[in-house]
Amino acid sequence: MKIDLHIHTKTGSDGNLPIDEVFREAKRRNINFMSVTDHDNIDCQNEAFKIASDLGICYISGVELNVTFTYKNKPYSLDFLGYDYDPDNAALKEKLQSLREHREKRAQQILQKLNEAFDAEGIDRFTEDDIANISDSVNGSFGRPHIANYLVKKGVVRDKQQAFDKYLVRLDVPKYPLSLEEASHLIRDAGGVLVHAHPADDKGTSLWEITTNLNAQTNIISQYMLEYIDGVECWYPRSNKTIAAHYTGFARRNGLIMTGGSDCHQKPIILGTVNVPGWVADQFKLN
Repeated sequence: MKIDLHIHTKTGSDGNLPIDEVFREAKRRNINFMSVTDHDNIDCQNEAFKIASDLGICYISGVELNVTFTYKNKPYSLDFLGYDYDPDNAALKEKLQSLREHREKRAQQILQKLNEAFDAEGIDRFTEDDIANISDSVNGSFGRPHIANYLVKKGVVRDKQQAFDKYLVRLDVPKYPLSLEEASHLIRDAGGVLVHAHPADDKGTSLWEITTNLNAQTNIISQYMLEYIDGVECWYPRSNKTIAAHYTGFARRNGLIMTGGSDCHQKPIILGTVNVPGWVADQFKLN
C-alpha cells in the first residue's frame, strides 16, 4: 500500500494545485491511502471524501495546526496534524475560521512591514493592486508562502528561500497563539486524533529549534505533550533511518500512532515519495 498522510492544496492553503488535481496526481502515482492536511482549513474535506471515493482511494480527514509551545518560558512554533475527525464539527469549524481571519490580518501587517523595508532600500512599494493580486492567489488560508511567491514573481528576490531569508523571517508577525491543549481538545472533541508533525525536521517547524538531540526531543514530548497527542509523524522528507527508528521506537513504547507523508505543496510535486510502511493504514478504520 502506498501512503501519503501529509498533503497541501491550493484549494485549502498554500499548495500549488487545486484539490481535484492533487487527487488525480495521487491516482497516477498509485497512492492508496491519503489525507489532505491544509493549514487551519477543513472546508474542502467533504469534497476530498467524494473525490477519493470516485477514484477508489482510501481517505481520512486531515488538517495541520500551528501551535505555540512554551518551553522554559520561551515560545516555540510547532506543527500538529489532526486526522480522522468529523469535518462538520461546529466548534472545530468556528475555531478554524477565527484562525484564518487572524492569518489574513497577520499577512496585511507583514505587507505593511515589507513596504517600510522597501522604502529603506529604494524599492517600489507594493501598491493596492499588488496586495489585491496576492490576495487573489489565495484560495484557502493566507500565509507567508503566498507573499514569498509574489516577491519572486515581481523579481524582488530570486526564489522563495531568499524571500524568507531576506524579508519574511525578520519582518514576521506573531501567529495566533493556539496552545497544544486547545488544539488537542479541538481535534479530539471532533472525534479525531492529534499527531506531532515532523518533530526532528532540521529545516522546518520542529523540536530541532529547541534541541538537535533525539533523546532530548522525545523527553520533551514525554514530559509536556503525551497527554495531548495521539501520535507522531515518523516518516517525512527530511527524516532518515535514524530519526524514523528513534521515533517509531518511542511511539511503540508509549502506545502512539505512527504516521508519515510528503508534506507536498507541489513545488515540486513530491506526492507519494516518502516511503511510509503499509501497516500504518492498519491504525485507522478505513471505509
